[in-house]
Amino acid sequence: MGLKTIPFRDLEDKADNMYEVVSAMSSQAKLELQERLLNKAISTHQEEELDVFDEIEEITPANYVEEKKVTSVAVDKFIDGDVTWRKSTIE
Repeated sequence: MGLKTIPFRDLEDKADNMYEVVSAMSSQAKLELQERLLNKAISTHQEEELDVFDEIEEITPANYVEEKKVTSVAVDKFIDGDVTWRKSTIE
């Protein structure tokens, strides 16, 4: 479930230099993580209403669901061309 080897030629086709590629994939990974956390918070809040003194159930190995890593998702989306990004110009 980890990252696979990505040929540099595939990355060079998408951007002018490697810094831009890493920056775009990093930004996409952050967005993926934010979306995942937001969806989890929404689903948790919809399932139950908590009072002030209620405790939140911690994740144990028994109820852990393994998901694809956000970096893997971001890299796949970048390679597939699903990430839109632009260079900012400094004036």
